[in-house]
Amino acid sequence: MAAPSLTAESDGRRLRRDRNREAVVRALLALYREGNLNPSTEEIATRSGVSARSLFRYFDDVDDLSQAAINQHQDDVRSLYDVEFDLSADLPARATALAAQRAELFEAVESVATVSRLRAPFQLLIANKLTEGRRYLRSQLTTLFAAELARLSPSAAAARTAAADVLTSFESWRLMRDDQQLTRAKAGAAIAEALVTLFSSPEQESNP
Repeated sequence: MAAPSLTAESDGRRLRRDRNREAVVRALLALYREGNLNPSTEEIATRSGVSARSLFRYFDDVDDLSQAAINQHQDDVRSLYDVEFDLSADLPARATALAAQRAELFEAVESVATVSRLRAPFQLLIANKLTEGRRYLRSQLTTLFAAELARLSPSAAAARTAAADVLTSFESWRLMRDDQQLTRAKAGAAIAEALVTLFSSPEQESNP
């Protein structure tokens, strides 16, 4: 007769653990969004409602917690990555659509993306996640501008893809938004215009 009670008690502990773990992760993400990219244990505990002493019952260390938060955030914004583009649209329309998608994505991930880049040199799993995300965004370029790339030689196509990859990266977006003080609309327009120029320009013949 004791077995059901023990099972219920175990399930209750597991649910409390899951709730507390999520509360801590959500608290850390909220602090990131507010600009606190390196919050203290006390700040995380206060925001989450979990005591500082209990915090690392749920995580091995600060690195484990930050990695869990980054993973959760990636799940939260997954729909901003997985956008279907109209491949039959003309070049300006496709460039504008991509610029709009990157603007939406990069504004949403700003704080966590910054933390990821700060931690990547010290945490292999985060570095791998960044590489995976960059690879996926690069594949969008080759799909969206396949018609234009097909008209180029392999070396020229690779060069144009590399340039477009840098142009539409998170780092370039923050450079335009922070250093150049462009509004979101103007930064998006600049990307779209540059993509049209890049993919509509004829291939230059190399000198003998």
